[in-house]
Amino acid sequence: MASPKASDSTVREQLVQLLRGGHAHAAFDDIVHDFPPDQIGVRPSGLPYSAWELLEHLRIAQKDIVEFSRSAEHVSPKWPEGYWPKSPAPEHHNQWDESVKAVRADLAEFEAMVRDPAQDLNRAFPWGDGQTLLREALLIADHNSYHLGQLVLVRRLLGSWGN
Repeated sequence: MASPKASDSTVREQLVQLLRGGHAHAAFDDIVHDFPPDQIGVRPSGLPYSAWELLEHLRIAQKDIVEFSRSAEHVSPKWPEGYWPKSPAPEHHNQWDESVKAVRADLAEFEAMVRDPAQDLNRAFPWGDGQTLLREALLIADHNSYHLGQLVLVRRLLGSWGN
C-alpha cells in the first residue's frame, strides 16, 4: 500500500497534468501557437467573442484565482466587466504574445504551489468561503478547458484550425 506522502505526491502530479491539459483536449500552447495575427480580433459570425477576448478572459480569470490562492489581500476584478477586455482586438500587435506569456507564467506559478508539499491541498484558506488549493486547481483546469474549447471553435470558424 502506498504511503500517504506518496499518494499526495501522485495527486499533485495528476493535478499539474490536469492544469496543463492535453489529455482530453488540445493543450494551450497548441491552440495559441501560430494564431493568425489578422484573425485575433475577429468575432466569427454568430459568436459574441474573438480569440483575443477569450485569451484575455482566460488570463484575467486565471490570474485572479492564482492571486486569491496566494493572499487574503488580493482584490478580485469587478464581475463581469473586470474579467473581459474592453474591445475584441488588442490595442497593440504584441499584446497577444504578452498575454500568452502571462498565462504560461501564472500557470507555472500555480503549478509550483500545487507541487509544494508544504501547501495542504485540502486546508481551507483562512480567507474566502472555504476554498482550498485543490478546489482552486480544479477551478483553473475547468475554466481553462472550457475557454480553450471556445478558442478552438473560433479557430475552426475562421479556417485556421485543422485545415
